Amino acid sequence: MTGLENTNVGSTPRVEYPTRRQLPQAPLLAAARGHEPAHRPVWFMRQAGRSLPEYREIRANIGMLESCFDPELVCEITLQPVRRHRVDAAILFSDIVVPLKAAGIDLDIVAGTGPVIADPVRTAADVAKLPALEHDEVGAVARAVGLLTRELGDVPLIGFAGAPFTLASYLVEGGPSRNHERTKALMHAEPRTWHALLGRLADITIAFLQAQLHAGVDAIQLFDSWAGALSLADYREFVLPHSERVFAEVESAGVPRIHFGVGTGELLGAMGEAGADVVGVDWRVPLDVAATRVGAGKALQGNLDPAILFAGPDVVQAEVRRIVAEGDRARAAGATGHIFNLGHGVLPDTDPDVLTAVVDLVHSL
Repeated sequence: MTGLENTNVGSTPRVEYPTRRQLPQAPLLAAARGHEPAHRPVWFMRQAGRSLPEYREIRANIGMLESCFDPELVCEITLQPVRRHRVDAAILFSDIVVPLKAAGIDLDIVAGTGPVIADPVRTAADVAKLPALEHDEVGAVARAVGLLTRELGDVPLIGFAGAPFTLASYLVEGGPSRNHERTKALMHAEPRTWHALLGRLADITIAFLQAQLHAGVDAIQLFDSWAGALSLADYREFVLPHSERVFAEVESAGVPRIHFGVGTGELLGAMGEAGADVVGVDWRVPLDVAATRVGAGKALQGNLDPAILFAGPDVVQAEVRRIVAEGDRARAAGATGHIFNLGHGVLPDTDPDVLTAVVDLVHSL
């Protein structure tokens, strides 16, 4: 069984997107499309967040989900690292469970824990009760995108969503999980239910990305944060068809599509097949090795270990130069471009000045 017979893969009308701003000189978009950028682009996952004192100040006494549905606040938080670090892209301040919350699923983001689901989804009946996401339910997010595209000038805005598997892992487990035992049990014991669940979640992910694309984001990233918990065989059978559908449904927007997961070194080839233009690589796999796994024709993103930022300026500079050299070797091996990033998100206690120095160094190389 490939799982395709149980997914929602019926033909859908081509979605027409409005004309978006043109950013022909933006280095990130050039690198993502296989063109030669004016300089190597750099941005950081979780660049807008707890590492910035201005973020902690503006978020004081405001819950995470409440923040994500406040357009003006989302705009300000998204802009903060662009002002401070001069990165080559902004990424929309949000959370991967925002579309689930917007659709009506009872969940909260608990400090120190993460997303917690009030009623986990573990049966076919639970899946059947899952709501769809309508674009107007994330209207606040779309309004934030509109504010940002007016404020960012020639800096691209990356929209994002959680991939169906990672959303499923939260829903089935009831929250973050170390071993994903309930998720894997459902996947293998009830494959029909599993594929129905991922089909529903792919619909939600597509709707969330389409809302952002209609509002004007310049690129999108699909986070499959927990896919690294899977074997390659399980990824191909139970996950890949649904991620492929997500990327296919937003292809007509014509923006670069990025795919990223943590601990996915053994999955890079399959993730490269899902339909993205750029594959993110965590710090465990050198970029030139990743290029051979992903295959020619894709750009790569990454992959400095976030912990290195605590090691002092000499180590940071040496490691940045190593990553840049690996990116060059990756391009020689067939990658169409390199976007400098971390191998995962910025850690909360990171010194913001170190991030600024990394940006300056990457731009100088």
